[in-house]
Amino acid sequence: VQLQASGGGSVQAGGYLTLSCAASGFSLRGYGMGWFRQAPGKEREFVAAISWSGGNLIYSNSVKGRFTITRDNAKNTMYLEMNSLKPEDMAVYYCAAAKTSYANQYPSEYAYWGQGTQVTVSS
Repeated sequence: VQLQASGGGSVQAGGYLTLSCAASGFSLRGYGMGWFRQAPGKEREFVAAISWSGGNLIYSNSVKGRFTITRDNAKNTMYLEMNSLKPEDMAVYYCAAAKTSYANQYPSEYAYWGQGTQVTVSS
């Protein structure tokens, strides 16, 4: 069971990136999925979550309106489209598969975690 996050990089403020999270060894179908991030010296924080069908979405207030979470169960992949990036978005971004099929903002409700991908935003 593995989740592989990719797509991170360095952009200027106002730029955009799209992160991907590909699963191997199991099917994402039936699992809620989420993105979290952790900046240096800070705790891991919730970014966005999506239910197994994609019908229920949750966003943190800090990214609402700028980030979009989607999933393609046929490709066993989840995405995070990040627009209008700000320096405060700079962090290592982690994807995770939940213990249930629901979207959830609590890290304790996630069973599997990817290794993280670095997002750097310069002002």
